[in-house]
Amino acid sequence: MKDIKAYIVVGVITAAIISLVGPNIFGNRIEIIQAENKPLTQGYNNSYSNVFNEVNQSVVSIYTRKSTARDNIYFVDPRERVLKKRDRSPTGQGSGVIVSSQGHILTNFHVIAGSNEILVKDYEGNEHSTAVIGIDPLTDLAVLKINKKTRPITFGKIENISIGDIALAIGNPLGVGQTITLGIISATDKEIQPNAYSYQRFVQTDAAINPGNSGGALVNSNAELIGINTSIITLSGGSDGIGFAIPIDIAEFVLREIIENGEVIRGYVGIAAEQNYKGIGVLVNGIMPNSPADEGGIKVFDIIKKINNKSVTEIKEVQKIIGRLKPGEVITMSVQRDDRLINVNILVSKMNYQ
Repeated sequence: MKDIKAYIVVGVITAAIISLVGPNIFGNRIEIIQAENKPLTQGYNNSYSNVFNEVNQSVVSIYTRKSTARDNIYFVDPRERVLKKRDRSPTGQGSGVIVSSQGHILTNFHVIAGSNEILVKDYEGNEHSTAVIGIDPLTDLAVLKINKKTRPITFGKIENISIGDIALAIGNPLGVGQTITLGIISATDKEIQPNAYSYQRFVQTDAAINPGNSGGALVNSNAELIGINTSIITLSGGSDGIGFAIPIDIAEFVLREIIENGEVIRGYVGIAAEQNYKGIGVLVNGIMPNSPADEGGIKVFDIIKKINNKSVTEIKEVQKIIGRLKPGEVITMSVQRDDRLINVNILVSKMNYQ
């Protein structure tokens, strides 16, 4: 029997950081349209055209180009007997979601990474040059901006997402243009290869997601954004019904950080830990030398019970609390060491992505 290999398709373009817009545009605020607390459309529905009509103006297609040394290859056209320049530049495509009326677009970092030309095409087919406002490779998100008044999508709430809910993926799969696919939510907090420094958790859906859908919208039956489509697991090379989207709470956090600061500023303490140690806390199994945790007195084999009086039993809880802190803040970790419960104060530093 032939071995079957599963591939995780993360996008259509290899990653490398492109130049960013200058810092003078940061320190701003962005007005996000938040969903009202209303029940989702339930039961069998013959059509979701109302959902598409509500969000299609807020989803764009993204085309990228990376110039290379091979761009300067010339050849003689035998028909016209003239010297012509051969275009060998690799191109790619993806999707994006309009998140403000000022033209801000949220997409995947891997969609634009390594590109020096980015073109956005709106729902009417109009093309727009694009500025890169900021990137966050850790969550695979980027914020772009076009010079146009735009219609932003409505943001849903992560706490309102449930397994079994209807989900619709809207984007530009395989470069064919705006397409909508239907599925359900299979998981709301899926972790893929979790580790102490990973911020990767996803909404899982069986709505068809293909290369080119990356950066597009995953919406619920109320036309509210619940995730940014980012990857699939596949045996065939195409959609096999296992797709992942970055949850809306992470996407919104990253968006606001980039708009206000030009980057995502996260707290860092330098702890590696095991998941849910015997149901009583998070077991520390590694400490970075000279890190805040090291200098604060955390020891390997300590069991973290609370952070700032909030109980924790899973790595993702620790990640979320610490990642949302700002450098210079002091936290109190309550840890079990042998048979003692002690409090350790830690001065949070800034996470370095290098």
